[in-house]
Amino acid sequence: MAVKLRLKRMGAKQKPFYRIVAADSRFPRDGRFIEVVGTYDPIKGADKVTIDEEKTIAWLNKGAQPTDTVKNILSNAGIIKKFNDAKNKKN
Repeated sequence: MAVKLRLKRMGAKQKPFYRIVAADSRFPRDGRFIEVVGTYDPIKGADKVTIDEEKTIAWLNKGAQPTDTVKNILSNAGIIKKFNDAKNKKN
């Protein structure tokens, strides 16, 4: 099973709100998912993002691949840097 960290669209028309979820890559964008790891609200000022770092790093350690957009969000939050530092520390 290939797991991806990706956005699941929520909200009304013209008012998007996204959940960052761990989902099997074979399922549809807004379909079934495994776990919610955060939220992203582009409408709020300065792109409101809340992320559970522990869950996100755990999924990255298990081999989950973030999509391009989620990778940018995680990079801006500093989570990708923490993950890479921890991975390099092990070696």
